[in-house]
Amino acid sequence: MMEAYALSDTGCVRPNNEDCHLVAPDVGLYLVADGMGGAAAGEKASRMAVDTVAECIRGAVERDAQALLLAVEEANRRVGGAARGDPALDGMGTTLVAALETGEDVAIASVGDSRAYVFDEGGLRAITQDQTWVNEVGRPLGIDEASLRTHPMRHVLTMAIGASSSLTINYYVVRMSRAALLLLASDGLHGVVDAGKIEGVLRACRNGDPLEAGCRRLIAAARDAGGPDNITVLLARKMG
Repeated sequence: MMEAYALSDTGCVRPNNEDCHLVAPDVGLYLVADGMGGAAAGEKASRMAVDTVAECIRGAVERDAQALLLAVEEANRRVGGAARGDPALDGMGTTLVAALETGEDVAIASVGDSRAYVFDEGGLRAITQDQTWVNEVGRPLGIDEASLRTHPMRHVLTMAIGASSSLTINYYVVRMSRAALLLLASDGLHGVVDAGKIEGVLRACRNGDPLEAGCRRLIAAARDAGGPDNITVLLARKMG
């Protein structure tokens, strides 16, 4: 079982927060979603996705990796159905990164560009791969990183919950050591705060800082960098 803490912030530019998160240690489930769409559609999409995955996991006979993947697929169906059924919600969708404790392992499913990281003896490493134009088109074309940072397609997702009935879910399995930290975050963090600064905050948590303090320091770092987007961070580690 893991202990976890999550925090979300509107940031310095956006008028509302379209991110959503869930910490449910009773079922070993941890979620971060970053909604998109006009008006309140993004907020609705991220909340619906998080609620659907939680509902499915709580109702699953076996809370395993297969249950997690089925839950994400159900979230896609519900968000997509809501968008098609209401013109005011047209175009809504959300990223989603989900972590589920499955015995000694943690199963991770991701759609879009919200990320999962692990920080352990080997340092900070990204577990998930972004489903974005930059990662799936720009880099394979050989476009240099400096150009990608300002490319007009840099914010374009290639996959999102609710955007299409055809869904590709990236799936990973992580074996976490007792000293390891799991970080789930929307791109309001990793899009503006460099890996070195994130690693410094997580190192302090490994050395005894509370998870809440780590979340607050990560949010503050994103705001200090301009906070152009909503920021959500979730930190978790094994208990005992």
